[in-house]
Amino acid sequence: MPIRLTPRQILDRLVAFPSVSRDSNLPLIDWVEAYLADWGVPATRVYNEDGTKAALYANAGPAVPGGVVLSGHSDVVPVDGQAWTSDPWTVVERDGKLFGRGTCDMKGFVALALAAVPLALERGVKRPVQIAISYDEELGCTGAPPMIAAMAAGLPRAAAVVVGEPSMMRMVNGHKGGHGFRVHVTGHEVHSSILHTGVNAIMEGARLIDWTNRVNAENRARPVTTLAALFDPPWTTAHVGTIRGGTAENITAKTCDFGLGFRCVPGEDPLDWVARLRAEADRIATGMRAIHPEAGIELEEVFYVPPLVPESEGAAEALVRRLTGDNATGVVSYGTEAGQFQAEGYSAVVCGPGDIAQAHQPDEWLSVAQFEAGWRFMQALVEDLAR
Repeated sequence: MPIRLTPRQILDRLVAFPSVSRDSNLPLIDWVEAYLADWGVPATRVYNEDGTKAALYANAGPAVPGGVVLSGHSDVVPVDGQAWTSDPWTVVERDGKLFGRGTCDMKGFVALALAAVPLALERGVKRPVQIAISYDEELGCTGAPPMIAAMAAGLPRAAAVVVGEPSMMRMVNGHKGGHGFRVHVTGHEVHSSILHTGVNAIMEGARLIDWTNRVNAENRARPVTTLAALFDPPWTTAHVGTIRGGTAENITAKTCDFGLGFRCVPGEDPLDWVARLRAEADRIATGMRAIHPEAGIELEEVFYVPPLVPESEGAAEALVRRLTGDNATGVVSYGTEAGQFQAEGYSAVVCGPGDIAQAHQPDEWLSVAQFEAGWRFMQALVEDLAR
């Protein structure tokens, strides 16, 4: 018999892997695969293009439909420049909190899901627990779609998906979608004293950035739909968070690069916003090319995360309500992989331990109480699957 690890022991192991999105997650995946193999559960990997990262999925229990997917991501955000009071790669417990990078977002849930595997096998579940662990969630949920497609093709169809992003163990049945772009603006350099003969990439890019301000103002002023009213804010938002470019104060900028993204409320077509963005970029670029033919604006799509739309009589929602007793409607404005599962035809919700406010912070923490609540959820889930 393999050594039975507690949820806390598994969490300690997972946090010890510095699986920052910019780096490989394979050491963590190696450990998870070996852990599952010890319990007789084979796992399947889905690699990224260069083989430096992998998602993993597995079926614990009978190979029959109607099980539950427990989905989490392996990657975490960097700790660079953050003032930690303890080693971010070691779980430290103090004042009823478990400190460490990823304890909240979201290795806490992954640890609980893995701890549920031997429990499910020993209980003799009649429907399986399916484990799904992705990569690059922090980069726009880019690692999950190939994994989800492989699961849909290779595993018995689960009745429900629980994505364990931190929600204080409350049921979340809706979230906004996300669409991210890299914007590259090419100008034409001249001395700034004759700027009318050049094209300043920064100033032209600012036109597109100001367009996002107008979009936000217009959307805020529009009538709010019933579905959108559940969200805060109850409208689609456009945002620019980083920008760089230019050579010197007296030269019109040759290049300007920035990220531009949308968070779309369910009920709106994200492709409409993409079309509007491209139309505005083309309009600005037309004026730029009138001054110099090589000037222009390029848009590179970085990620797309579909919204999670509340389901009418959804199996996942009914399951989580039954296990937690939570009858409230819960929506969030951030995106998760739940929308990607739903787009593949799964019934999906978000429910996991911890508060999203702690995610990405220095001294990130998950309360012991929330971790214990998550374990009670897993125990109840196994009992439900055993009936």
